[in-house]
Amino acid sequence: MKIDGHKRVSIRNVKPQIDCGKYPIKRVIDEEIKVEADIFGDGHDKVDAVLHYREKKKGKGREKKWQEQPMSFIGNDRWTTTFKLGETGDYEYTIESWVDHYTTWQDGLEKKAAANQNLKTELLIGAELMEEALSRASAPNKKKLKEWIELLRDEEHEQRAVSEALSDGASKAMYESRDRNKAFSYDKTLEVRVERKKALFSAWYEFFPRSASPEKGRHGTFKDCENVLPEVAKMGFDTIYFPPIHPIGRSHRKGLNNATEAEEGDPGSPWAIGAKEGGHKAIHPELGTMEDFKRLVKKAKDMDIEIALDFAIQCSPDHPYVKEHPQWFKWRPDGTVQYAENPPKKYQDVLPVNFETEDWENLWDELKSIVEFWIDKGVNVFRVDNPHTKTFPFWEWCIKEINKKHEGIIFLAEAFTRPRVMEELAKIGFNQSYTYFTWRNTKEEFQEYLTELTKTEVREYYRPNFWPNTPDILPISLEHREEPSFIIRLILAATMSSNYGLYGPVFEFGLNEPYPGKEEYVHSEKYQIYHWDWHRNTRTKEMISILNRIRKENEALQTTWNIEFCDTDNDQIICYSKVDQEEKNKLIIVVNLDPHNTQAGWVQVPLERLKIENHDSYSVRDLLTGASYIWQDEWNFVELHPRAIPAHILKVETKKPIQ
Repeated sequence: MKIDGHKRVSIRNVKPQIDCGKYPIKRVIDEEIKVEADIFGDGHDKVDAVLHYREKKKGKGREKKWQEQPMSFIGNDRWTTTFKLGETGDYEYTIESWVDHYTTWQDGLEKKAAANQNLKTELLIGAELMEEALSRASAPNKKKLKEWIELLRDEEHEQRAVSEALSDGASKAMYESRDRNKAFSYDKTLEVRVERKKALFSAWYEFFPRSASPEKGRHGTFKDCENVLPEVAKMGFDTIYFPPIHPIGRSHRKGLNNATEAEEGDPGSPWAIGAKEGGHKAIHPELGTMEDFKRLVKKAKDMDIEIALDFAIQCSPDHPYVKEHPQWFKWRPDGTVQYAENPPKKYQDVLPVNFETEDWENLWDELKSIVEFWIDKGVNVFRVDNPHTKTFPFWEWCIKEINKKHEGIIFLAEAFTRPRVMEELAKIGFNQSYTYFTWRNTKEEFQEYLTELTKTEVREYYRPNFWPNTPDILPISLEHREEPSFIIRLILAATMSSNYGLYGPVFEFGLNEPYPGKEEYVHSEKYQIYHWDWHRNTRTKEMISILNRIRKENEALQTTWNIEFCDTDNDQIICYSKVDQEEKNKLIIVVNLDPHNTQAGWVQVPLERLKIENHDSYSVRDLLTGASYIWQDEWNFVELHPRAIPAHILKVETKKPIQ
């Protein structure tokens, strides 16, 4: 190992980085990246540092130039800087540091001048430092340096020489003329992937297209879905997620309520993908044609809504893959193919794909081609079903390959499993992730979970998407509950996380009868077709529209990372503040967690964060009701009625001095 004897600086504990730089951190366009590091040298000489960043090269001879940004000393050898990237893509960054002889000299000169010491020799040293920098200086700096050199050597103007040598102008010129050959870089280059804003800010609405028919007893179509679009747009959602839209297998088809035997006319589960009509690249015939689907995608786009499809890597026994590629499945000693099991549950209608097959390369290529097929049809968002039951290397490869060819594709990981597994999926490329929000209920649980998501390394790669319910999950927090429970869960999801979604219209209609002994819906829509009155209004539906409008109008709600919890004297009241990146949009959210009783108490306002002077009075306006209040000092009183509106979303508008 070759040692450079000139190296006198150390760069340690660089953040952010994931697994020692193995994976890129994640940001969206114009989202701040705060870089910190311990930077220090031997002895008492001053050091300085810069951040270098650039877009990663996209081919031979196309390497981008490094951009440079100064770092600032914040104490105890810790340095920092913040930068933003304005375009999507893959970028890299690193840190460069050096011993700053001129700043070290300035520090000594200032101290000696304050002590009235003889400065003749000291000024000559400064002149030598400037002279040595002349060969590296730009033309304007070279002219200034020559003037300062002459002044530093002029014994008759010592006071002026000291003043000029310590000036910002001299510091800047010497900084720009430094010897870059004596600077040393961090021992690795770190990466950041910049994605479109929707990766961080989105509102999802899930419904079954086969239940979109306005007529009872008729299978819904994509044309019927076109009639649902205005209702979804009115509620303010920007993403509609469809469960699988492919042909459904007939072999071992499940009946109502997941019955082992299907009755005549039972539609089966959409997740039992594949029949004689085709597989993952085909559409269920009763939904319509490919042209119908593409027209729906376009009409949704005209309303600023994207259609998200379910990417479920599993097959019914009737899927063409089973005959064409039997090597992609596990076969049992009795000659039958292995179906999915989660003992004691059995899913005879679903066959898992065998990722340990010797033919894995062809399998990977085919699975990737499914995603590309639907991208070609206008789909840019995918909800991936149970990605944790497929190999991590496949997902890392697949997502990278997709990103090379296509801009702005979003993958949401539907994985409710062990934390480390969920985190690994996020690290290797998933843009958003389902979370444990669904099972968090108390003030302490919310605060602990959100702190983990936003104040640890997890924040650098794991973008949470909060769902109060899904077709698979009817949480206890909603079972047999009345409308206030739904509104409370909705407000929490929509204001705590910048990405959230819900399964409708059962959510806004307040349906919540569980299957006995399970956190699942009885008469699940997964196994039968429903007829909904899409124009029916409820208070929950109205609240959805209000919340989505508030989210779009307030930058502070368009990121998850800025949540800061505030103290309250009542455990049934949770309070948190959110401030946007530019510190112009400032919100205080207060929620009553008790759906049955009025709760009152005092909340502590973070005055310093909101830039409010202590003892000032200030105006806050409730964005849910339009009511305004004058608050004063840190602690302020709230009273929230669950059957009225169980929360405040308070916008800090003005500060008014006490009269």
